[in-house]
Amino acid sequence: MALIVARSLEKNYRMGEEVVHALRGVSLSIDDGEFVAIMGASGSGKSTLMNMFGCLDRPSAGTLHLAGEEVENMGGDQLASIRNRRIGFVFQQFNLLPRTSAVENVELPMVYAGVKPAERRERALAALQRVGLSERAAHTPAELSGGQQQRVAIARALVNHPALILADEPTGALDTQTSQDIMQLLAELNAQGMTIVVVTHEHDIAAWARRRIVFRDGLVLEDAVQAGAGIGMTQAVES
Repeated sequence: MALIVARSLEKNYRMGEEVVHALRGVSLSIDDGEFVAIMGASGSGKSTLMNMFGCLDRPSAGTLHLAGEEVENMGGDQLASIRNRRIGFVFQQFNLLPRTSAVENVELPMVYAGVKPAERRERALAALQRVGLSERAAHTPAELSGGQQQRVAIARALVNHPALILADEPTGALDTQTSQDIMQLLAELNAQGMTIVVVTHEHDIAAWARRRIVFRDGLVLEDAVQAGAGIGMTQAVES
């Protein structure tokens, strides 16, 4: 079943007297349970598309359905509700509150969702355990490595049981080995049924995905299934 369906998406920005066409009639769909990498140079439209998928921006034209809901014409409150219920975000810079413990950072989406404190704590601890960080729950970001901070961010993305994880350059601030560890975690989550969409400019990161979509000048240049996705990378790390 299609989780995301985009049809003839356009996004135009006005820069003074010039109109920038960030997306030029993009049509694609992503099925429930897919692991997709979106690639492209700066200005290709990949981040604009990610913002559309994350209900952070609206298209200038075209239609977008997320889990069967039309989102292109929704108001701000409706989009915020969709984001909190349907989508988990993972960013390059982690975006953790610096003086707040790991478990409290993971609890944040549930605060906005109105979940009661006892249930928040239980679910946050379970999410940290899922990413292998239960023993670091009381530590602040300053007491965690970069890879551990990104695992906290992934736990935070998972805690409301979203249909979709959107990861925007999730390994951009990490070293090579830690990057592979994070991608291994995302691959494991995908194997458990989670839909993962990763924006990256790194080919070794995109190699983990089962499908690669390449953008250029606001258009889809390539959309292909990758045979043996993730296997070669795992073997390279283990050897």
